Amino acid sequence: MIRVLVVDDETSARRRVAQFLAAHPDVEIVGEAQNGVQACEAIERLQPDLVFLDVEMPEMSGLEVAERIGAAHMPATIFATAYEHYALGAFNAHAMDYLVKPFDEARFGAAMAKARRWLGARQGHDRLLVKSGQSHVLLKVADIMYISAEGNYVRLHTTSGEHLLRERMAGILERLDGVLFKRIHRSHIVNLDHVSKLLPWFGGDSLVMMADGSRLTLSRNHRDALKGF
Repeated sequence: MIRVLVVDDETSARRRVAQFLAAHPDVEIVGEAQNGVQACEAIERLQPDLVFLDVEMPEMSGLEVAERIGAAHMPATIFATAYEHYALGAFNAHAMDYLVKPFDEARFGAAMAKARRWLGARQGHDRLLVKSGQSHVLLKVADIMYISAEGNYVRLHTTSGEHLLRERMAGILERLDGVLFKRIHRSHIVNLDHVSKLLPWFGGDSLVMMADGSRLTLSRNHRDALKGF
């Protein structure tokens, strides 16, 4: 079951989303919220798989909710608003999709299909077995900030330390969620949830600033990896 939180300051809008969701038997609405403050509390308390998040709300906008929760802890998010100009901000907040009101059932169904693919990819690649000394540890993939190439090895830079794994870059990328992990250079793969900002650099390259302060190069050959970031 996909556990869904519906957030909108308009009762009619929440009812419309709930009505569309009723046609999806694999979905359970675990909660509703009518402003940004309630949304933050509900996300932290309920830990939903998916949130339908209105952009314009009293007290705190949907974009501010995503910023406060943080990319690493924000569930899959489908923003909804009557204004298309919020789209860039939504995708900068790692939105999975963006619905412009009023949306019909067909457009809503397409967003749900995308959510299933995205969630399926994450659930199928949420742990990675790596060797640590003489033993093996089960590493949470969400904790991997970025990966760097070192000859026949790759180094996993995680929130809790580093792990050296005998693997090629192409091989490790196949084992990870392609929605979140992007190759930005022949020597680097990044987890989008841990990317802080993108800055212009020399020779057509860009500088990728990671949440931990690391600076990585986005090469011209991989510029599409962070397209829209």
